Amino acid sequence: MVNVRKMLRSFGYAVEGMVALFRYENNARFHLLAALVVVIAGIIIGLTYLDWVLITIVVGGVWAAEAFNTAIEKLCDVVSPGIHPQIKAVKDLAAAGVLIMAGTAALTGVIIFGKAIINSFSFTF
Repeated sequence: MVNVRKMLRSFGYAVEGMVALFRYENNARFHLLAALVVVIAGIIIGLTYLDWVLITIVVGGVWAAEAFNTAIEKLCDVVSPGIHPQIKAVKDLAAAGVLIMAGTAALTGVIIFGKAIINSFSFTF
């Protein structure tokens, strides 16, 4: 049986985490701003349904990667408040995950918006 009260409480904790992510994490705010620019540009250009699906997936992926990275960094800071080479490696790897996802999102954007821009011009020779 599903405990709805417990599920709603867990959902509330997740919302608190999301609010904290965008309130306190500079990179998450940058990604939020970039997503806003992409949405506005997508509306102006008139992206297709499939384009919106892909944009949604990569934007969500970047935010999720940023949340995981932040969680890992905070945990590392509690476990090892001092400088430790293995903790640095863990933090660097988590940050690399965000960079990989952000690069994938940027490339997806270039492909989608590039196609839309090229298609908006009609070249007649």
